[in-house]
Amino acid sequence: MNVEDYRDYCMQKKEVTEHFPFDNDTLVFKVCNKMFALASLKRWENGEGFINLKCDAEYAQELRAEFDSIKPGYHMHKKTWNSVYFQTGELPAKFVFELIDHSYDTIVKGLPKKVRETLL
Repeated sequence: MNVEDYRDYCMQKKEVTEHFPFDNDTLVFKVCNKMFALASLKRWENGEGFINLKCDAEYAQELRAEFDSIKPGYHMHKKTWNSVYFQTGELPAKFVFELIDHSYDTIVKGLPKKVRETLL
C-alpha cells in the first residue's frame, strides 16, 4: 500500500475531512471532526510507513497478538489505538482497508444518534 491509496480510501468515506492539526507532517483523517486515522508523511517517504487507527479494545489486543506489524498506537492511547506498520509486507492492502473501515465505524458508533443517522 502507498500513501495515495491510503488517502484515497479514507477520503471516499462519508463526511471525512483531512487535516494537519499537529504539524505539516502528520496527516489526520476525521469523520464529523473526530480522528479515525493518522500518519506521518515523512516516515512514509522514508520507508517507515505506518498508520494509527482507532480500534475496539478487545479487537486491538487480538490483532497485536496475531500480527507483528500491529502494535499499540504510537503517541496515542494504547488501549484503543493501534499502529499498523507496512515495512514487513505482512498485511495485505485489503486487510488494512478493513482495519480502516473498523476505525471509521468505531468512531461513527460513538457519535450522537442524530449525527450517525446522516452517515447511513
